[in-house]
This record gives sequence, C-alpha cells and structure tokens, in this order.
Amino acid sequence: MAPLPVPLPQVEFIVSAFCILLAPLAVAGMTLMNTGFARSRGAAHAILSAGAAMSVAALAYFVVGSAIQGFAGGPAHTFSLRGETWNWIGSGYLLMRKLPLEGSGAALVASLQLFCAALAAMIPLGSGLDRWRLGASCASTALLAGFVYPLFAHWLWSGGWLSQVGALDAGGAGVIHATGGLSALAVAWILGARKGKFDTRGMPGAIPGHNLVYIFFGCLLAFAGWLGLDTAAAILLAGVPAARAAIVPLNVSIAAGTSLITSLVVTGIRFGKPDATLSANGFMIGLVSASGACAFISPPAAAAIGLVAGLVLPFSVEWLERLAVDDASGAISVHGIGGLWGVLATGLFAGQWLAQLAMVAALLGFVLPLAYALNLLLNRIYRQRVSGDGERHGMDMCELGSGAYPELPSLGTDSPYR
Repeated sequence: MAPLPVPLPQVEFIVSAFCILLAPLAVAGMTLMNTGFARSRGAAHAILSAGAAMSVAALAYFVVGSAIQGFAGGPAHTFSLRGETWNWIGSGYLLMRKLPLEGSGAALVASLQLFCAALAAMIPLGSGLDRWRLGASCASTALLAGFVYPLFAHWLWSGGWLSQVGALDAGGAGVIHATGGLSALAVAWILGARKGKFDTRGMPGAIPGHNLVYIFFGCLLAFAGWLGLDTAAAILLAGVPAARAAIVPLNVSIAAGTSLITSLVVTGIRFGKPDATLSANGFMIGLVSASGACAFISPPAAAAIGLVAGLVLPFSVEWLERLAVDDASGAISVHGIGGLWGVLATGLFAGQWLAQLAMVAALLGFVLPLAYALNLLLNRIYRQRVSGDGERHGMDMCELGSGAYPELPSLGTDSPYR
C-alpha cells in the first residue's frame, strides 16, 4: 500500500467517510448471528460477550494495536535479507498519539481499522459459543486485536513485507476474516466440544441454534456493513480510486447471492431439503470470499468466486465435524476457509499467484500457530472453558445469574434446544 495522499482527494474522503459509517453494521450483524446460533440458555451471555469483545477490541487496538500496525509511509522496524530491506512491524505511538487529523485520511484509516479489529474479534466468539467464559473471551480478544490482527494488517495494509511482494487484499478476506477464522480454529481446539455434540463413537450430533430469525436478520445487517467496509477499505487501504470502488458493492452482492443459492441447492440435494443455517452461512462466506478481490474483478468473476464458496461451505462444515472440531456458528468455515479462498481467488483472477500464496503461507504458518500459542498460554493462566456444571445449566445462569428469556418454560438443561 502506498502512503495516503496529503490531503486525501475530496471525493475519496467523502465516499470513504460515508462508507465507514456503515461498517459498524457488520459488527452488529455478526453479533446477532452469534446470538442466534447460541442455545437459548446462553443467548444473553452470547450477546453480552459480543458487546464486551467489541469494546475490548477497540480499546486494545487504540492502546497498542495501532502502534504495531502503524500507517503506510510511517516509521517501522525493518530487517535486511539478501540485500533487500523488509518491513515487518510498525513503530507508531501508543494511544494513537500524533495521529494527523488535518484531512489527510489517516484519521479515516484509524477509524476503519478500529472497526476491522472489532469485526475480527467477533469471529472466534461464534466458535466458542455455549462454553467460552466471558472474562476469557475478553482476554483472548485483547491478544487478537492488540497484537495478532495489527501485526498481520501491517504486513499487508501498512507497507509491510507482504505488500512489498505485491500481495493484494482490497476488503480484508485475509487480513480480517482468515485471521479471525484461524483464531477461531485455535480457540475451538483449546475449548473442546460442547457436551452432547459428539457421541461415544465420536459421531457428531445436532445442537441447533435457538433463533434462525436472528441468524438471517444478522446476515442482512452484516451485508449492509460489508458494502461500506469493503468500499472504504478498497479506497483507503488498497489505494483504489472512488470511481473504481463503485464496482465493490456490485461484486460483493453478486458473490453473496450466488453463494447462498449454491449452498441452498447443495444442501437440498444432499439432505433432501435445503438447510437454512447452512444457506445463511453460504451467504456470509460469499461476502467473505469476495472481499479480497472485490475492487479488482468483473461481476462474472465475482459470481465464480461465490459459486465455489457456496459449494465448499457445506462440505467444510461437515469435514470439521468429522475432525471433532465443534464450530458452533460455522465461523471457521465461513471466515477461515472463506477468507483463504478469497486470498487465492484474488491470485486467480488478478494473475499474481506467488504473492497470494505467500499470504496464505503467512496465515497458516504464522497466524494460526501464534493464535494457538497465545490462547494456550492464556488457558494456562486463566481457564477459558466454563465448568461442566456451568455448561449444563447454561452460560446465562452460570456467568450472569439470569437468562435472556426468563418467561419461557424450562425445556430441561440437557435438551439440545435449550
């Protein structure tokens, strides 16, 4: 990414500022979806965890994350290898001190990155539903938003080594979603499966989310936020002119719609009837996978990206269950697998395979082990999973002392619908 022009051209400034105002809807949509995927006896805990994680992520990024990421053209730590100088971590100021505010665009970038960090923090929450303690999820979020996310964001969006080799990610398929999805995989490994998810033979059982309406309405909210976030990121972080960025909403919409229909057809063929939750996640993986190349491709290419994403989603969910990974909301498949596909699809349609493969290698070879190591260390210091009794009685009663639906009759603590 090249340094932002000073001052930022008026059209780019106005368009990106308006789009940033839409970005919080992506966080709101993810919050509602996570709540819908939770059991009813953990719904209050799920939505409170999302609010707490969003707040912790914003504070962690504000205090230290922004200094680690830095801004393109700003001070950074480098190293030399075979005569080349490589930029690997930012050297900014804590608490966003000395942030230029004179219409240069840096303040817009800081605002956008705050929401990007918060969105990345929503992703692991979906995988840890019904068993991840509130305090532990906040501590894990601080590590993600304060160190893991800004480090990788620096590599690509702030002049780091991935941008030096030519990697592209217009809307965050790799930076936001693959980073968050791989962190979700690390969290799911450490937490283990929910009680009753797998039988004594290791075969998975269904633990359905308690509110499909929340899930689908969350998709619609996230869709509106995605349009704003991807457009603002394309302008501010990928250097795309506002006139070119006008194609971003079109490509994202086509990819998401194609992906949903594909998942609907695939589940209808495999199960006899379409699966609503997998179709909802099919829509989301379309949004995720299109984010990487959304400003660089034509609408037919966006449809092709969505087609592959919608086809992969049901099989990815099933594959993870066969590996005994309990991903309550499908976040690993949607954001992890979808984000990696988005990075590769950018290479496929933008014609730069080597740079995109380097990005995938960095995600799998560095981000995933780092996220796992940090969460494993946290688990040694502060146990992340709720006790067996707490899980049996529900996260709401265990951690909050009251439920989201106190007027509903009890269905029994061992019912998968409760």
